[in-house]
Amino acid sequence: MQEHRNFYINGQWTAPTTPNDFPVIDPSTEEPCAVISLGDAADTDAAVAAAKAAFPAWAATDPAERLALIERILEVYNDRAEDLAQAMSLEMGAPIDMARSQQVGAGSYHIGNFIRAARDFAFERPLGPHAPNDLIRYEPVGVTALITPWNWPMNQITLKVIAALAAGCTMVLKPSEIAPLSAVVWSEIMDKAGTPAGVYNMVQGDGPGVGTQLSGHKDVDMVSFTGSTRAGIAISKNAAETLKRVHLELGGKGANIIFADADDKAVKRGVLHMMNNSGQSCNAPSRMLVAREVYDQAIEIARETAGKVT
Repeated sequence: MQEHRNFYINGQWTAPTTPNDFPVIDPSTEEPCAVISLGDAADTDAAVAAAKAAFPAWAATDPAERLALIERILEVYNDRAEDLAQAMSLEMGAPIDMARSQQVGAGSYHIGNFIRAARDFAFERPLGPHAPNDLIRYEPVGVTALITPWNWPMNQITLKVIAALAAGCTMVLKPSEIAPLSAVVWSEIMDKAGTPAGVYNMVQGDGPGVGTQLSGHKDVDMVSFTGSTRAGIAISKNAAETLKRVHLELGGKGANIIFADADDKAVKRGVLHMMNNSGQSCNAPSRMLVAREVYDQAIEIARETAGKVT
């Protein structure tokens, strides 16, 4: 069984202040496959303090320096692709081929896009010809808390972490406690790429614990959360006390709507989309609303398609 009890704080792997073991379950066996420790307020405070201390220097770096770090991260990410795929398959049940192609691929895709965008992004630009002496300056928000879900680990982690890095923010990542293993590999990638101490920190924990501590922390300037609507509401309320910025991507299920004149492929495509990633996608269309005229036909196509999924 894997053991990953330490957190990544201020450039070091750090033992939890108070050990609080939490089992990670392999969805394919429903048995424990690893153990982590859930952080507490002291661990959260240490990570936020490291990010706060690192912020002035990181915010002052030339954007080209931040871009160079992101390019190194992509290089190390590609070197660790198999480790990431194995970790995600183990922690959240993605079939290994899908983990290699889509789960790992989503992260490299996003990092590459951020690199291309950062090369041309003007952090300072003229307001316009109507105000020739005025400039718009884009400045980093500050210390960010990044809370990610279990279903697309690298997709969500790269979208949040790389954007924050490019902008000049420092951060504390809290991955899902039920899918924490890939975040350990990711933290090793960040370390290997040479991320300055304190710029990136990672604390394992659950929502009511570390998640609540981060969203209400006085030294966190922004919280970015992807997850349930219920948790998003709680985060918004908790963050309001400190007037921090809040960015939410909240889950929900949408139905396929199949009209009578729809192509037969619409039903097949909808079933396959729902089955992808073992059904663990916020946009997995797990319902199908079908016109009465083609209902029986749609049932048969859906049954046949689902039966071929292995």
